[in-house]
Amino acid sequence: MNDQKIQTQSDKDLQAAAAEAAAESTEEGAFTQLQADLERFRDLAFRSQADFDNYRKRAAREKEDALKYANSSLLERLIPIIDNFELGLAAASSAENSPILAGMSMVGKQLNDFLAEFGVIPIDATGQTFDPNLHEAIAHEHNPKIPEGKVIRQVRKGFKLKDRLLRPANVIVSRGA
Repeated sequence: MNDQKIQTQSDKDLQAAAAEAAAESTEEGAFTQLQADLERFRDLAFRSQADFDNYRKRAAREKEDALKYANSSLLERLIPIIDNFELGLAAASSAENSPILAGMSMVGKQLNDFLAEFGVIPIDATGQTFDPNLHEAIAHEHNPKIPEGKVIRQVRKGFKLKDRLLRPANVIVSRGA
């Protein structure tokens, strides 16, 4: 009987040791799981912070662009009026020393100054290398004096608003000899 008590006590000790080992491994597993969760949430927090910083920068850039190009639709609609005004000025230039011509010239200068004040830059294409980002080729001509790919003449002025194209210049491009 004593042997049974010793064996029962030994079984109890073994079971207790097994339970203690299981508890330790469970605690160790839980600790490892908590560390993994902590790293995952820390990474998520860093990513969220970076996403928010990128959003804030993008929103500031968009706001700046909106302010910078707010008048672009008005200026785009004003450009054809200026074209017609310049045509009228060219037609009136046949009568030199006319007070009407002098007045129209002053108004033309005021219009050009107004456009320059808002950052509108005319594109001078004559003699330049053809650039499809700035020019619209409406024709090609053979010209032995002007190399291929150069603009022979500009038919309609193009305009840029700061660094953005408002209207491409209509040009005639040389095909060379």
